[in-house]
Amino acid sequence: MKKYYNLLFAGTVAFALSACNLNTSKILKESDFPAPPVADVMPKTFLEFNNTRVDNYFWLRDKENPKVIEYLKAENSYSDAVMKKTKKLQDKIYNEIIGRIKDVDESYPQFENGYYYYSRTEAGKQYRVYCRKLETLDAAEEVMFDVNKMAEGKKAMIFAGFEISPDNKTAAYIYNETGSYAEFILKIRDLTTGTDMDISIPGVSSVAWANDSKTLFYTSIDNTLRPYRVYKHILGSKAADELVYEEKDQKFNIGVSKSKPKDYIFISSSSSTTSEYLYTSADRPSEPFKVFMPRVQGVDYSVIQHKEKFFIRYKDKDNLNGMVYEAPLVGFRNKATWKEFIAHDSLVRIESIDILKDYMALELRKDGLNHISVIPLKGGETQDINFPEPVYSATLTGNPEYNATTIRYVYTSLKRPNTIYAYDILKKVSIVLKEQEIPSGFNPDDYEVERLWAKAPDSANVPMAIVYKKGLKMDGKNPTLITSYGSYGSSSDVYFSPSAYSLINRGFIYAVAQVRGGSDMGEQWYEDGKLMKKKNTFTDFIACAEKLIADKYTEPSRLAATGGSAGGLLMGAVTNMRPDLFQTIVAQVPFVDVINTMMDSSLPLTTQEYEEWGNPNEPEAYNYMLSYSPYDNVKAQNYPNILATGGINDSQVLFHEPAKWVAKLRKYKTDDNLVLLYMNMESGHGGATGRYDSIRDTAFEWAFILNRVGISK
Repeated sequence: MKKYYNLLFAGTVAFALSACNLNTSKILKESDFPAPPVADVMPKTFLEFNNTRVDNYFWLRDKENPKVIEYLKAENSYSDAVMKKTKKLQDKIYNEIIGRIKDVDESYPQFENGYYYYSRTEAGKQYRVYCRKLETLDAAEEVMFDVNKMAEGKKAMIFAGFEISPDNKTAAYIYNETGSYAEFILKIRDLTTGTDMDISIPGVSSVAWANDSKTLFYTSIDNTLRPYRVYKHILGSKAADELVYEEKDQKFNIGVSKSKPKDYIFISSSSSTTSEYLYTSADRPSEPFKVFMPRVQGVDYSVIQHKEKFFIRYKDKDNLNGMVYEAPLVGFRNKATWKEFIAHDSLVRIESIDILKDYMALELRKDGLNHISVIPLKGGETQDINFPEPVYSATLTGNPEYNATTIRYVYTSLKRPNTIYAYDILKKVSIVLKEQEIPSGFNPDDYEVERLWAKAPDSANVPMAIVYKKGLKMDGKNPTLITSYGSYGSSSDVYFSPSAYSLINRGFIYAVAQVRGGSDMGEQWYEDGKLMKKKNTFTDFIACAEKLIADKYTEPSRLAATGGSAGGLLMGAVTNMRPDLFQTIVAQVPFVDVINTMMDSSLPLTTQEYEEWGNPNEPEAYNYMLSYSPYDNVKAQNYPNILATGGINDSQVLFHEPAKWVAKLRKYKTDDNLVLLYMNMESGHGGATGRYDSIRDTAFEWAFILNRVGISK
């Protein structure tokens, strides 16, 4: 499935535009290589609602079976053999991407509670180093976490973050060595000595310190990887950690956090449609948690504390884009005390809120684009930050200091590298703090960006952004890559992708489609692409592909598509529905075995996702899901060239989904195109965890796409 995979491209360099017409080579077919692996057929029959379903490759789900591992290794060997002739191209793309990324770099520091915090990368090292300086940037550097040292001798490493105690002496941090994005270990480091305490707690997903710097609240996951309990740990205590809250509804996930003014610890419990908050005093962590407002099905709210009041971001079926209430610190449990602060707007979705002492900063979404506004809390003119390009992304990053009069945001576009700005509210001016540096050079004026609108079958207008090199002739023959996600309300925003330019500079058009299932055009856009309307996601994407062809940007024989996780579901669905539209598909960790996965409540994340896909234990939902499930709808027809990737330790989309899909595609397809599976045998949902290894993965995928259109250099 599953939440949340966002396709992050790594880098790119300039290359002759004519490369799309020169340096071409014969496009080899499947029959030009030794025969691919063939998975054994071991039929398993399911009878569901009078429907008989036979799964010939169900056995591939057991990674404890040596025969499964043998098969996956055979697939990797086959992929390596097929891609062997592209090795020089892979190396060239890798070096191009490296050339566009500043190898030795440092994040812009963030001041919080007396320290400046930042991280950096070091030459030739895979992971970041996390540091801080006391009071001034001229102070001596204190290295808190060198993830490179932590990763020594490990096959994978995900450092998922840390929380500093209020006295600045201790850091609680979570990490794993499997590459899984759900199973983390909690440890606590004494920052005065740089050593870890004798504490190691598995299955932790979030943490929050009480103000005494001794009490730590943390969330724990169950056997389906659902965060469902909050425990209280007291440093130095030999007593067992106290269970303070348990969420029994399997559709709900919980998290624990601390308010910006540091007065409250919050527990949030939420499904995709409904939420509930609990709170206790950060000064008195022994007090029990109380419910802020009891959950009501279909009401999604969150609580943001101000020193003088609460602000509640509120959404229900009549206010899909959200609204904001203010409530008193005392008596807030009576909703009659709430006052409307920001009214609902059917055209504008509230994306995020940050509260300062005197201001509220808002990230909004209108017509598929981000907007940032600042509202004085005690009256006055709203300040809107304007952006220069017709297609862009602007992300509010806030300010951890409650008394601040500045906010930060990141601005980017398809041809503008990321830039961090500080907006001075008093002076009403944005100040550049840090621009993404492209060491090999980059000139945005060398490229064109357009915004297009495709017409979906139900007449919905679907936005799409494209970028290409100036001077490209629109004769319908340009190689093109189109991508999207389209699930969970996650918008497919544009951003600068250094790696994409290794395609663009070879004559590719690069396109981002904002299909339904995301919240790109507001919350209704999401509602119209989920549950019993999920097929809108697929037909929107098909409409975007058809638009590119009809307007002479490309042709089916030169059109590639890519998506990951739920975006991989999109790839699998459109490949079954319209294989004639695409020449190549790259599906990263694709959620393609929809029925088997959603019917098995013992699998990670399944029951929490009933509100996204539907509950297949209900006949109507089952039949609808079955009608689009990519694995179940593979049939005898021609398919595009396909590269599917997976991760043996993936907890979001289990490794067997792409493996089974590839095996079934090979059995049924009637063409001579390539179908490859590449399984990372050391990591999980995000692929390789080291930054250089991740770039190698991208270079492999790009080389596959280029090779399929005959570009060899």
